[in-house]
Amino acid sequence: MRIKTGLGQDSHRFDFENQTQKLILGGIVFDGETPLLGNSDADVVLHALCNAISGVTGVNILGAVSDALCLQHGITDSTVYLHEALNYLKDWRITHVSFSIECKTPKITPKIPEMKARISELLGLEKQDIGITATTGEGLTAFGRGEGIQVLCILTAINDQM
Repeated sequence: MRIKTGLGQDSHRFDFENQTQKLILGGIVFDGETPLLGNSDADVVLHALCNAISGVTGVNILGAVSDALCLQHGITDSTVYLHEALNYLKDWRITHVSFSIECKTPKITPKIPEMKARISELLGLEKQDIGITATTGEGLTAFGRGEGIQVLCILTAINDQM
């Protein structure tokens, strides 16, 4: 058996001018909150997860693959990018994923159960195998000052075939 760990990071600034797009984090809509700026739905949680999967597979999903899906085909749903990333895992099985979200707003803690349920559904993991924490970072960064959101993700995957 082999074990790999992938580390992913992503960040997006808030789009204070946009009144039509919704803020989506971990596949969950945060009603009444300022959306994030991006080519896609800017789901920074799922983007960090895609980057962590890239750390295991070595395939850069956010970049060439997601840009082609978004810019050439008009696909802006980050769950599509995640499904594409999962296709590259092949014989690898995710056993645990943990997220650390840094932002001043919105309040993350009330939505953690919903986010865990959605990520559990997307990954086929039990909810207890998903960790989500949030911090303001004491306002020491642009994210803690309310300019956007940053997410770090660590993922553990095993391959029983080796």
